[in-house]
Amino acid sequence: MKWPWRAKPGTDGKGGTGAGAAGGPASGEESFAETIQRRIEEDARAAEAAERHGHRRMIEHWGEGVLGWRDWLSRSPVGVDLLHWWHDEPELTALVGEERYLERLGELLSQAAARDVAAMGLGCTRRVDRACRFAEICSQDPVLAPGEELASYRHGGVAGACSSFIDCHTPHEIDVTFAHGDRHRSVLLFRDHPGKALLWVDGVRVGEGHWLDKGGWWVAERFFVIRIGGPDDHPEQGLAPIGNQLCNIVSLLVHDAERGTTRILVPEHTESWTDPVLAVRDGTASVYPTREDRDADGTPDRVFPVGEPEDGPDPA
Repeated sequence: MKWPWRAKPGTDGKGGTGAGAAGGPASGEESFAETIQRRIEEDARAAEAAERHGHRRMIEHWGEGVLGWRDWLSRSPVGVDLLHWWHDEPELTALVGEERYLERLGELLSQAAARDVAAMGLGCTRRVDRACRFAEICSQDPVLAPGEELASYRHGGVAGACSSFIDCHTPHEIDVTFAHGDRHRSVLLFRDHPGKALLWVDGVRVGEGHWLDKGGWWVAERFFVIRIGGPDDHPEQGLAPIGNQLCNIVSLLVHDAERGTTRILVPEHTESWTDPVLAVRDGTASVYPTREDRDADGTPDRVFPVGEPEDGPDPA
Protein backbone atom coordinates (compact mmCIF):
# COMPACT_ATOMS: atom_id res chain seq x y z
CA MET A 1 0.00 0.00 0.00
CA LYS A 2 1.32 3.43 -0.91
CA TRP A 3 1.04 6.38 1.43
CA PRO A 4 0.57 9.56 -0.58
CA TRP A 5 2.18 11.83 1.99
CA ARG A 6 5.39 9.77 2.25
CA ALA A 7 8.28 11.32 0.38
CA LYS A 8 10.21 9.24 -2.07
CA PRO A 9 13.88 8.64 -1.38
CA GLY A 10 16.03 11.34 -2.86
CA THR A 11 13.28 13.96 -2.86
CA ASP A 12 12.60 16.97 -0.67
CA GLY A 13 9.27 15.54 0.49
CA LYS A 14 7.32 17.70 -1.95
CA GLY A 15 7.96 15.65 -5.02
CA GLY A 16 11.12 17.55 -5.96
CA THR A 17 14.77 16.58 -5.69
CA GLY A 18 16.50 17.78 -2.48
CA ALA A 19 20.14 18.63 -1.76
CA GLY A 20 20.73 15.06 -0.51
CA ALA A 21 19.81 13.60 -3.84
CA ALA A 22 23.21 14.37 -5.28
CA GLY A 23 24.98 12.91 -2.21
CA GLY A 24 26.22 16.28 -0.88
CA PRO A 25 25.57 17.81 2.57
CA ALA A 26 22.40 19.69 3.30
CA SER A 27 22.65 23.42 3.69
CA GLY A 28 24.46 24.29 6.95
CA GLU A 29 25.95 20.80 7.42
CA GLU A 30 29.69 19.94 7.14
CA SER A 31 31.03 17.38 4.76
CA PHE A 32 32.67 14.13 5.84
CA ALA A 33 36.11 15.54 4.98
CA GLU A 34 35.42 18.66 7.06
CA THR A 35 34.33 16.49 10.00
CA ILE A 36 37.58 14.51 9.85
CA GLN A 37 39.65 17.69 9.63
CA ARG A 38 37.80 19.23 12.57
CA ARG A 39 38.44 16.16 14.71
CA ILE A 40 42.11 16.12 13.75
CA GLU A 41 42.45 19.76 14.84
CA GLU A 42 40.57 19.09 18.09
CA ASP A 43 42.84 16.13 18.87
CA ALA A 44 45.92 18.25 18.16
CA ARG A 45 44.70 21.00 20.50
CA ALA A 46 43.94 18.42 23.21
CA ALA A 47 47.41 16.88 22.80
CA GLU A 48 49.06 20.32 23.08
CA ALA A 49 47.05 21.09 26.22
CA ALA A 50 47.99 17.73 27.75
CA GLU A 51 51.66 18.35 26.92
CA ARG A 52 51.57 21.79 28.55
CA HIS A 53 49.87 20.32 31.62
CA GLY A 54 52.45 17.52 31.83
CA HIS A 55 55.28 20.03 31.46
CA ARG A 56 53.90 22.11 34.34
CA ARG A 57 53.45 19.04 36.52
CA MET A 58 56.98 17.88 35.72
CA ILE A 59 58.48 21.19 36.87
CA GLU A 60 56.22 21.35 39.94
CA HIS A 61 57.20 17.81 40.95
CA TRP A 62 60.88 17.60 39.99
CA GLY A 63 61.95 21.22 39.57
CA GLU A 64 63.26 23.12 36.58
CA GLY A 65 66.68 21.50 36.97
CA VAL A 66 65.36 18.30 35.39
CA LEU A 67 64.67 19.99 32.04
CA GLY A 68 68.26 19.69 30.87
CA TRP A 69 68.30 15.96 31.59
CA ARG A 70 65.16 14.96 29.66
CA ASP A 71 67.00 13.53 26.66
CA TRP A 72 69.26 11.41 28.88
CA LEU A 73 66.41 10.26 31.13
CA SER A 74 64.40 9.18 28.10
CA ARG A 75 67.17 6.59 27.58
CA SER A 76 67.74 5.69 31.23
CA PRO A 77 65.02 3.66 32.99
CA VAL A 78 67.14 3.50 36.15
CA GLY A 79 67.48 7.29 36.11
CA VAL A 80 63.71 7.73 35.95
CA ASP A 81 63.16 5.17 38.73
CA LEU A 82 65.74 6.95 40.88
CA LEU A 83 64.13 10.34 40.24
CA HIS A 84 60.72 8.98 41.25
CA TRP A 85 62.09 7.29 44.38
CA TRP A 86 64.02 10.40 45.44
CA HIS A 87 61.27 12.97 44.97
CA ASP A 88 58.41 10.83 46.26
CA GLU A 89 60.11 9.96 49.55
CA PRO A 90 57.25 10.92 51.94
CA GLU A 91 54.64 8.88 50.09
CA LEU A 92 56.95 5.92 49.49
CA THR A 93 58.17 5.87 53.09
CA ALA A 94 54.56 5.80 54.26
CA LEU A 95 53.91 2.95 51.82
CA VAL A 96 56.94 0.68 52.40
CA GLY A 97 58.51 1.97 55.63
CA GLU A 98 61.75 3.86 56.26
CA GLU A 99 64.02 0.82 56.26
CA ARG A 100 62.85 -0.43 52.87
CA TYR A 101 62.91 3.09 51.45
CA LEU A 102 66.59 3.45 52.39
CA GLU A 103 67.47 -0.01 51.09
CA ARG A 104 65.87 0.72 47.73
CA LEU A 105 67.52 4.14 47.56
CA GLY A 106 70.91 2.49 48.06
CA GLU A 107 70.07 -0.15 45.45
CA LEU A 108 69.06 2.43 42.85
CA LEU A 109 72.11 4.60 43.50
CA SER A 110 74.26 1.47 43.11
CA GLN A 111 72.74 0.83 39.66
CA ALA A 112 72.68 4.44 38.48
CA ALA A 113 75.02 6.05 35.99
CA ALA A 114 76.75 9.28 36.93
CA ARG A 115 74.24 11.22 34.82
CA ASP A 116 71.34 9.63 36.73
CA VAL A 117 72.80 10.85 40.03
CA ALA A 118 73.43 14.31 38.60
CA ALA A 119 69.80 14.51 37.43
CA MET A 120 68.68 13.98 41.07
CA GLY A 121 70.07 17.42 41.85
CA LEU A 122 72.91 16.45 44.21
CA GLY A 123 76.06 18.50 44.51
CA CYS A 124 78.95 17.27 42.38
CA THR A 125 82.72 17.39 42.01
CA ARG A 126 82.54 20.98 40.78
CA ARG A 127 80.25 22.34 43.53
CA VAL A 128 79.11 20.09 46.36
CA ASP A 129 76.57 22.62 47.63
CA ARG A 130 74.36 22.88 44.54
CA ALA A 131 73.00 20.87 41.63
CA CYS A 132 74.77 20.66 38.28
CA ARG A 133 74.42 23.84 36.22
CA PHE A 134 75.88 22.37 33.04
CA ALA A 135 73.23 19.79 32.14
CA GLU A 136 73.47 20.74 28.47
CA ILE A 137 77.09 19.47 28.57
CA CYS A 138 77.06 16.85 31.33
CA SER A 139 74.00 15.04 29.92
CA GLN A 140 75.80 14.32 26.64
CA ASP A 141 77.45 11.00 25.77
CA PRO A 142 81.23 11.12 26.28
CA VAL A 143 83.29 10.68 23.14
CA LEU A 144 86.06 8.14 23.76
CA ALA A 145 88.79 6.86 21.48
CA PRO A 146 88.94 3.08 20.90
CA GLY A 147 90.16 1.44 24.10
CA GLU A 148 89.86 4.68 26.10
CA GLU A 149 87.97 4.69 29.41
CA LEU A 150 86.12 7.40 31.25
CA ALA A 151 88.42 9.42 33.47
CA SER A 152 88.10 8.36 37.09
CA TYR A 153 88.17 11.99 38.27
CA ARG A 154 85.84 14.22 36.29
CA HIS A 155 85.12 17.86 36.94
CA GLY A 156 82.09 19.49 35.27
CA GLY A 157 81.02 20.56 32.87
CA VAL A 158 82.03 17.36 31.17
CA ALA A 159 80.16 14.93 28.95
CA GLY A 160 79.04 11.98 31.07
CA ALA A 161 78.83 14.12 34.27
CA CYS A 162 81.17 14.42 37.25
CA SER A 163 82.64 11.43 39.08
CA SER A 164 81.45 12.19 42.63
CA PHE A 165 78.28 13.55 44.21
CA ILE A 166 77.41 14.91 47.65
CA ASP A 167 74.03 15.56 49.28
CA CYS A 168 74.40 18.60 51.53
CA HIS A 169 70.72 19.34 52.05
CA THR A 170 68.84 16.25 53.26
CA PRO A 171 69.17 14.05 56.37
CA HIS A 172 70.46 11.19 54.20
CA GLU A 173 73.81 12.93 53.52
CA ILE A 174 74.44 10.86 50.39
CA ASP A 175 77.99 10.43 49.10
CA VAL A 176 78.46 8.66 45.73
CA THR A 177 81.92 8.22 44.22
CA PHE A 178 82.76 6.46 40.94
CA ALA A 179 86.11 4.82 40.19
CA HIS A 180 87.96 2.97 37.44
CA GLY A 181 86.07 4.49 34.53
CA ASP A 182 82.76 4.12 36.41
CA ARG A 183 83.22 0.36 36.73
CA HIS A 184 83.15 0.70 40.52
CA ARG A 185 81.23 3.00 42.81
CA SER A 186 80.65 3.56 46.51
CA VAL A 187 77.34 4.73 47.94
CA LEU A 188 77.25 6.06 51.50
CA LEU A 189 74.16 7.27 53.37
CA PHE A 190 75.68 8.81 56.49
CA ARG A 191 72.35 9.84 58.05
CA ASP A 192 73.84 12.22 60.64
CA HIS A 193 75.46 9.50 62.75
CA PRO A 194 78.22 6.90 62.21
CA GLY A 195 76.08 4.27 63.89
CA LYS A 196 73.24 4.83 61.41
CA ALA A 197 75.40 5.06 58.28
CA LEU A 198 74.79 2.62 55.40
CA LEU A 199 77.43 1.69 52.80
CA TRP A 200 77.26 -0.12 49.46
CA VAL A 201 80.22 -0.87 47.18
CA ASP A 202 79.24 -2.02 43.70
CA GLY A 203 75.76 -2.77 45.01
CA VAL A 204 76.90 -4.93 47.94
CA ARG A 205 76.31 -3.87 51.55
CA VAL A 206 79.65 -3.36 53.30
CA GLY A 207 80.53 -2.54 56.90
CA GLU A 208 77.27 -3.66 58.47
CA GLY A 209 77.43 -3.51 62.25
CA HIS A 210 80.29 -0.97 62.29
CA TRP A 211 80.31 2.75 62.92
CA LEU A 212 81.33 4.40 59.64
CA ASP A 213 83.13 7.66 59.04
CA LYS A 214 81.52 10.39 56.97
CA GLY A 215 83.08 9.45 53.66
CA GLY A 216 85.76 7.13 52.35
CA TRP A 217 88.06 7.10 49.34
CA TRP A 218 89.31 4.92 46.51
CA VAL A 219 92.90 3.64 46.38
CA ALA A 220 94.47 2.37 43.16
CA GLU A 221 91.01 2.39 41.48
CA ARG A 222 90.30 -0.92 43.21
CA PHE A 223 90.14 -0.58 46.99
CA PHE A 224 87.46 1.40 48.77
CA VAL A 225 88.78 2.52 52.16
CA ILE A 226 86.82 4.03 55.03
CA ARG A 227 87.59 4.59 58.70
CA ILE A 228 85.37 2.79 61.17
CA GLY A 229 85.00 2.76 64.94
CA GLY A 230 88.17 1.60 66.73
CA PRO A 231 88.59 -0.70 69.75
CA ASP A 232 87.11 0.59 72.99
CA ASP A 233 89.96 -0.88 75.05
CA HIS A 234 92.76 0.88 73.19
CA PRO A 235 94.90 2.87 75.70
CA GLU A 236 94.61 6.03 73.56
CA GLN A 237 90.90 5.71 72.94
CA GLY A 238 88.80 8.77 73.77
CA LEU A 239 87.13 11.77 72.27
CA ALA A 240 88.49 12.90 68.92
CA PRO A 241 89.14 16.53 67.94
CA ILE A 242 86.07 18.58 67.03
CA GLY A 243 84.87 17.81 63.53
CA ASN A 244 85.72 14.10 63.61
CA GLN A 245 82.78 11.71 63.41
CA LEU A 246 84.49 8.83 65.25
CA CYS A 247 86.55 8.51 68.43
CA ASN A 248 90.28 9.20 68.67
CA ILE A 249 91.53 5.74 67.66
CA VAL A 250 89.89 4.22 64.58
CA SER A 251 90.05 1.02 62.59
CA LEU A 252 90.20 0.72 58.81
CA LEU A 253 87.80 -1.06 56.45
CA VAL A 254 89.30 -2.02 53.09
CA HIS A 255 86.99 -3.43 50.41
CA ASP A 256 88.58 -4.99 47.31
CA ALA A 257 86.07 -4.19 44.57
CA GLU A 258 87.75 -6.49 42.05
CA ARG A 259 87.53 -9.54 44.31
CA GLY A 260 84.50 -8.54 46.35
CA THR A 261 86.31 -9.13 49.66
CA THR A 262 86.51 -6.95 52.77
CA ARG A 263 89.24 -6.60 55.40
CA ILE A 264 88.72 -5.03 58.82
CA LEU A 265 92.06 -3.79 60.15
CA VAL A 266 92.08 -3.09 63.91
CA PRO A 267 95.03 -1.29 65.56
CA GLU A 268 97.04 -3.03 68.24
CA HIS A 269 97.53 -1.26 71.59
CA THR A 270 100.93 -0.10 70.33
CA GLU A 271 99.54 1.35 67.09
CA SER A 272 98.26 4.92 67.24
CA TRP A 273 95.78 5.02 64.37
CA THR A 274 94.28 8.48 64.66
CA ASP A 275 94.17 9.08 60.90
CA PRO A 276 95.11 5.78 59.20
CA VAL A 277 95.56 5.57 55.44
CA LEU A 278 96.20 2.80 52.95
CA ALA A 279 98.80 2.88 50.18
CA VAL A 280 99.15 0.24 47.46
CA ARG A 281 102.30 -0.24 45.43
CA ASP A 282 103.59 -3.19 43.38
CA GLY A 283 100.99 -5.61 44.70
CA THR A 284 101.58 -4.70 48.35
CA ALA A 285 99.29 -2.72 50.65
CA SER A 286 100.69 -0.65 53.50
CA VAL A 287 98.80 0.93 56.39
CA TYR A 288 100.23 4.10 57.93
CA PRO A 289 98.93 5.50 61.23
CA THR A 290 98.53 9.01 59.79
CA ARG A 291 98.69 10.81 56.47
CA GLU A 292 101.82 12.58 57.64
CA ASP A 293 103.58 9.24 58.13
CA ARG A 294 102.63 8.17 54.64
CA ASP A 295 103.69 11.45 53.07
CA ALA A 296 107.00 11.35 54.91
CA ASP A 297 107.60 7.82 53.61
CA GLY A 298 107.62 6.53 57.16
CA THR A 299 107.46 2.93 58.30
CA PRO A 300 103.98 1.38 57.89
CA ASP A 301 102.29 -0.40 60.78
CA ARG A 302 100.90 -3.13 58.52
CA VAL A 303 102.03 -4.62 55.21
CA PHE A 304 100.15 -7.33 53.33
CA PRO A 305 100.04 -8.60 49.73
CA VAL A 306 97.10 -7.81 47.50
CA GLY A 307 98.37 -8.97 44.11
CA GLU A 308 96.21 -8.81 41.03
CA PRO A 309 92.57 -9.95 40.95
CA GLU A 310 93.37 -13.00 38.81
CA ASP A 311 95.86 -14.23 41.43
CA GLY A 312 93.02 -15.53 43.62
CA PRO A 313 92.09 -14.54 47.18
CA ASP A 314 94.59 -12.71 49.33
CA PRO A 315 96.22 -14.72 52.08
CA ALA A 316 94.38 -14.32 55.39
